[in-house]
Amino acid sequence: MANFLAQRLAAAFSPQAKFRYAQSLLAAGDTARAFAPLSAAAMAGIPEAQFRVGRAYLDGAGVPVSREEGARWIERAAEAGWVEAQVVLATMFLFGLIKGKAISSMFAMAPTQQDAQPDYENAALWSRRAAEAGSPDGQALYAYILTSGPAELRDIEAADAWYEKSAAAGSPQGHLGVALALLRNALDAEGQKKAAASLAKAAEGGLGTALYLLGVMTERGAGVTQDIAAATDLYRQAAERRVRSGEARYGLALLEGRGVERNVTAGESWLRRAALAGDAEAAALVGDLYSKGGDLPPNYTEAATWYGRSAAAGHAASARALGLLYLTGAGVQRDPEEAARWFRHSAERGDQSAQVDLGNLVLAGGGTEEDRSAARARFEKAAESGDLVAAFNFGVCLAEGVGIERNDRQAALWLRRAADGVVNAQYWYGRMLAEGRGVEVDLKEGRLWIERAAEAGLADAEMAFGEMLLSGRGGPRDHRAALRMFERAAGQGNVNAMFSVAAMHGGGHEVPEDRPTAQHWFRQAAERGHAMAQLMLGRYLARGLGGETDAAEARLWLQRAQAQGMSQADAELARLGGRPPAAQASVARAANQH
Repeated sequence: MANFLAQRLAAAFSPQAKFRYAQSLLAAGDTARAFAPLSAAAMAGIPEAQFRVGRAYLDGAGVPVSREEGARWIERAAEAGWVEAQVVLATMFLFGLIKGKAISSMFAMAPTQQDAQPDYENAALWSRRAAEAGSPDGQALYAYILTSGPAELRDIEAADAWYEKSAAAGSPQGHLGVALALLRNALDAEGQKKAAASLAKAAEGGLGTALYLLGVMTERGAGVTQDIAAATDLYRQAAERRVRSGEARYGLALLEGRGVERNVTAGESWLRRAALAGDAEAAALVGDLYSKGGDLPPNYTEAATWYGRSAAAGHAASARALGLLYLTGAGVQRDPEEAARWFRHSAERGDQSAQVDLGNLVLAGGGTEEDRSAARARFEKAAESGDLVAAFNFGVCLAEGVGIERNDRQAALWLRRAADGVVNAQYWYGRMLAEGRGVEVDLKEGRLWIERAAEAGLADAEMAFGEMLLSGRGGPRDHRAALRMFERAAGQGNVNAMFSVAAMHGGGHEVPEDRPTAQHWFRQAAERGHAMAQLMLGRYLARGLGGETDAAEARLWLQRAQAQGMSQADAELARLGGRPPAAQASVARAANQH
């Protein structure tokens, strides 16, 4: 107490005493009372006091926060040669917190951090002064600007020299710079070992970037002994320091159980942080988690959100995944045009699968006219070079008039060429022969081509060949073989094949009648929107044809069939004592909406 009193009395007479008194108050944690004597000492021209006043304004220590006042006092201290002030001033210029000419005290403040633009010229000026005065932090900062600044300021050789000086003085940033220089030039194991040693020193100083890079080297066994668990722990430390890449790597490690106990929930949380910070790959991984399900339940709405964030950042695979969601209507409103747009984005970034998806969408009538023309031109060019898949696609373009005038004769020629190696082309060419499109009708030859495609497992061909076996078109009838074809196609999700399997088991064909099985397949097709299957399922349930009677469910399926224009449902509903036709139709329409 006596010492405080003596300092307070002395402060009334000497600026240095005022400063010492302020320092004692700051040491005691009394920032509010310290500011007045500190400000007086700064006004008297004491550089360290000026710096401390500037920091007080920047930090809001004892005074309201004011970046403008803080910068003004920091600059005065820097002008007076206070090295720490020069480093802080250079940093403010580098992060765009202030802009304008230095040594003028006429600063313009960046309105927000997002709008901030680096002022490399002034950052270089002040960091160089600090570097030349021997500040390790100033040396590392100046070296960074010489490495990462605009082209006119870059000088890699000088930067490496400043990083060496900074590291020699024990600066973690200097060690990081030296490590980066070594990694840039390290072409052998010895260079990688030296880089890892410098990174380790920077990591000891708590630098998140150093921790992350050391983790990468440890995971790969580059310059250090490979140790997955140690690498994962380094990623964790980097993640805790908000290093975006560290968050992503640590999240993935938790997700896969690499070097740490598997924890999908925690992994998703870290990946989400990295994604929100702008990591496109992390956002894609979160999208995969929600779209594929597994440990986390599928949530296509969430998946679409994260794929959208990743795709907007230029991630090709996410753009394609988002396109598939729009194509199927999973998690988003079904929109083929939006699907085409995202397929286009992905294809432009080199994703060949998206190129195929866009082509298939175009062949199905989707996409813009420009897409159709571009796809047709791309298919034609590749087809002429001998690509059989492209020949098939070009043939379909000609057959359907996609991006080009329809020409069945040319379509048949290209499809025949592709049929030697492309299953889909065998099916299409077989149909052309059976229908006489662009060629003379030849049911026998057409059936042979369709059979080849069916034997290769193409569901549409299995369905078509089954119908030919059933009717005897182009060859002998064989109902048992037809049923096998329908069953194979139904197993692949072909709805018409599901109905055909049901119909054949329902009786009237050269296979044993099995109405419970028929009802099962009618249900499978009905649930997928097949109108006739809805009618038949309703009829089976109303009459107990499959061994089960359920009037309420029968009415529901009959109403759905009625809403799709199946007039035969009217009589069935009347037998059930249903509502008048107009009321039935209204209820049916409502039922089909659910």
